[in-house]
Amino acid sequence: MERTQIDIAYGRATLPVSLPAGAEPTVIRKAELPKLADRPTAIRNAFDNPVGSTPLSELAEGRTSACILICDITRPVPNGLFLRPMIETMVSGGIPLDRITVLVATGLHRPNEGEELEELVGDPWVLGNVRVENHFALNDADHIDFGRTATRGTPVSIDRRFVDADLRIATGLVEPHFMAGWSGGRKVVAPGVAGHKTIRTFHSARFMEDPLAVQCNLVGNPLHEEQLEIVRLLGDVYALNTVLDEDRDLVCVTFGEIIAGHLAAVDFVSDSAQVGVGRKFHTVVTSSAGYPLDKTYYQTVKGMVTPIDILAPGGTLIIASECSEGFGSSEFREAQTRLVELGAEQFLATLTAKSLADIDEWQTEMQLKPMRVGRIQLYTTGLDADERRITGVEIIPSLDKAIVASIDQHGDPAVAVIPEGPYVIPVHHRAAA
Repeated sequence: MERTQIDIAYGRATLPVSLPAGAEPTVIRKAELPKLADRPTAIRNAFDNPVGSTPLSELAEGRTSACILICDITRPVPNGLFLRPMIETMVSGGIPLDRITVLVATGLHRPNEGEELEELVGDPWVLGNVRVENHFALNDADHIDFGRTATRGTPVSIDRRFVDADLRIATGLVEPHFMAGWSGGRKVVAPGVAGHKTIRTFHSARFMEDPLAVQCNLVGNPLHEEQLEIVRLLGDVYALNTVLDEDRDLVCVTFGEIIAGHLAAVDFVSDSAQVGVGRKFHTVVTSSAGYPLDKTYYQTVKGMVTPIDILAPGGTLIIASECSEGFGSSEFREAQTRLVELGAEQFLATLTAKSLADIDEWQTEMQLKPMRVGRIQLYTTGLDADERRITGVEIIPSLDKAIVASIDQHGDPAVAVIPEGPYVIPVHHRAAA
């Protein structure tokens, strides 16, 4: 019998995975969506036919300033396709070019600068004609305080450059998000350009351990509901949302009122991104979606969390992530060190009493979820020896050998392979009784 080879996302390319003879692979991919053949026209049509608002050209009339939010480098948003036509439409509507700001919604991530910023913006014309700046959540003076949300008492502060703009537009990518349900839309505002207390409240155990704060769920999701409450405090906010396929090609673009426009994009992609699977697997092989998401171990955790619905209890989850930029922030490194030193149970106990999570420790908390289900193994070429030690998971030198070992250990030849990692959500469809 011949071996089966499947390519999974890794860095800027793919990594071949060779399954042994006799293995029974189930390859889990998003449903194929038609690519937009004429992307510029699709973007213009979105501006002209918005969801829940008037066209962008009319929104720009009479405004004296604008702020456009873009996601940071961790999201492959095709900013180079839509920023210039968006800005040109604003200018045609009367907004002076020097009164338009593009603000990178970093949350508590590091700023994007230099060549990285050029890559992120994707258009030299934009960099040369408007201000492009980073958000800094730790700079309290940069934010306007809105008090607390009425429902859950989340402290709310938002970057004043966005709040003070006459026309406010968030842009982003709609994909499954392992806490907020779906990325994009309201999430680009908060936590995207929120102050650190807002972000750290979102990431406290009160939210993170809520069973409804999971991928692809918006109903009763406390993060989503707080985000909606925050954007409503701001008044009129609009959004452009994109959907990409596995090749990172544009398949959908919506523009309009931030809540309605986001839901339209979610409706478009929801059935594609969630893939029903008829069984659980003792061997699951996945990725961290390749570049840019697999630049750090911090982001790699997402790929560990999203497939756990199909991981059999005690099974082996094998993930490949390049980690070309290393581990992540110093705060995340410290949290992972505590996890390794204290163990999972004691680490979680240190979080539950906090109303404000320490920066980036929430990703360590999320790593506990797959660790509760089974054994986690990581293939990477980008971490040093000490970083590998504090991952808290087993480092493997070979994907192929790890798959063989898992099949042998569990006595089960079935292997689930998820080439695109956390952009695909496998859902176990239990057989009817």
